Amino acid sequence: MAEMNEITLHQVFESMNCGIIVMDRAGRIQWVNPQARGILKPSGRLCPGEAIGTHLPLTGRLVERCLKTGEPQLDKHLQGKHVDIVVHVTCMKASGKITGAVCSLDKIERFEEAASQLDSVKRLNRQLTAIVDNSSDGIWVCDGNGTVITVNKSSERLNGVKAEEVIGKHVSIMEDKGLVDHNVTPEVIRTGRKISALQYIKRTGKYVLMTATPVFDENGDISMVVSNGRDMTRLNAINEELEQIRMKAQKLEDRLAEIDMLQLKDQDIVAENDKMVQILRVAFKLAKMDASNILILGESGAGKGMLAKFIHKNGNRSKKAFIQINCAALPETLLEAELFGYEGGAFTGARQKGKAGLLELAHGGVLFLDEIGDMPISVQAKLLKYLDDHMVMRVGGTQARMIDCLIVAATNHDLEAKAKEKTFREDLYYRLNSFIIHIPPLRERPEDILKLANSFLKKYNAKYNLDRRLSYRTLEFLRSHPFEGNVRELQNLIRRLVVMGEPDASPATARDDYGEPLPAATAPPPVQYGLDPAQGLTAQLEAVEREILRRAFARFPSTRQMAAQLEVSQPTIVRKLKKYGLAGKDT
Repeated sequence: MAEMNEITLHQVFESMNCGIIVMDRAGRIQWVNPQARGILKPSGRLCPGEAIGTHLPLTGRLVERCLKTGEPQLDKHLQGKHVDIVVHVTCMKASGKITGAVCSLDKIERFEEAASQLDSVKRLNRQLTAIVDNSSDGIWVCDGNGTVITVNKSSERLNGVKAEEVIGKHVSIMEDKGLVDHNVTPEVIRTGRKISALQYIKRTGKYVLMTATPVFDENGDISMVVSNGRDMTRLNAINEELEQIRMKAQKLEDRLAEIDMLQLKDQDIVAENDKMVQILRVAFKLAKMDASNILILGESGAGKGMLAKFIHKNGNRSKKAFIQINCAALPETLLEAELFGYEGGAFTGARQKGKAGLLELAHGGVLFLDEIGDMPISVQAKLLKYLDDHMVMRVGGTQARMIDCLIVAATNHDLEAKAKEKTFREDLYYRLNSFIIHIPPLRERPEDILKLANSFLKKYNAKYNLDRRLSYRTLEFLRSHPFEGNVRELQNLIRRLVVMGEPDASPATARDDYGEPLPAATAPPPVQYGLDPAQGLTAQLEAVEREILRRAFARFPSTRQMAAQLEVSQPTIVRKLKKYGLAGKDT
């Protein structure tokens, strides 16, 4: 039996990972396993019978102390010339007496590696815990059987539960307690698929979008189910708030458009054409923003002056002066004096006390420079200086004055082309075109012709105390006339018709701009039925209907009057005008 025990002990020592040295009561080596020799080489030539301190003096002191006191010497770090080791020395006892000592040793590197791995694991765990706990979404982790492993803080808030209430229990506890209307984790375990569903949390009254994802091990089995819950209650509320804001914004936009149009009517501004309506809205906005350096482009007679007055009337300076000058109407020297003023005796014929320029007169208000494309180069240079520093010096003067006025300029020239041709200062062009408004000619907005004609007719009837009307044939003429002179030509034509015409405003004595008499008023020819026998009944009826609408369109200024005359509803008139491609009217 003794031999069997000795063999068994020998086998145990030989198979251990650490080094083992066994010593007797005097500290002499009795046995050394191969692992100890490997760790201690080249100082590992240990022979049985030799004192341990002969080759390992530091270890020998620990053995001597242990044998003398009987106290174990544990976790001692010994640093030698060739190796660093960690040593444990313990006593062997028999019948209460110390019979020897056992020294176990290992390289310090193994302990450092283990400690490093342990620190890394701890650090990783801290990071993962921080990520999970600080996630704004609720996170549940269950094992492959559905037992809850982890519940983060956000999930506690969303579900109204504490982690200790559910960890270690099956996830079905949430349904069993009536906390949720349904649970997706068991279905994920059953199907092995990722599942998303909207849950209602009864305890907190929240709607949570729950997404459960399976995690598979190396054998393809579900090892975990990670569930991510996002609070949809606030998102739904935000969507509702956003929708309400959009509705309010749309109402405000519609209201602003309505207000704009009411303002246009109050100011006797006619704009039925979509482009013209947009132009007036832009001008209205610039006026309210007190914007300066506005450049209005358009053909002669298109209404540039009207738009400039519209900007002044609707701006913050409406109670201040609106000063207008035609830059093409005055010679160079006189234009400079008119714009910038002059001191007494500045030139022959000058007033003795001098004269304030138009810029000074427009202080606090608006200066409208019409036909600025014809302004002489020398005056352009002086105007550019004013735009830079807002200082004005009169002709012949020595004292500059600070002048604050908005500049609105207009021209029918292509200023960009003139700038390239060096007939207009390029730097002045770029200073003036901060905001460009291009007015289309009247021929490009036929919807405005009849409305403008009715507006001018009303104006001149009131001015001359008359009650003229436009005949059917006159309206047809207006609709087909090209109006190369734009709004000015139309205005002058209506004024002549009112002043010189008969009550129907279509006399032979009133002639157009080309010297031809306007067509006399005659009754419209009766509608011809059966326009084309080759066509079917529907086509012929539509042709007749279109002709009736066309004539009513030419005769009446609004769709309501057309509806009253034809004895149908106003929406019907609007719908049929659109159907037959006839221009829209005011209601």
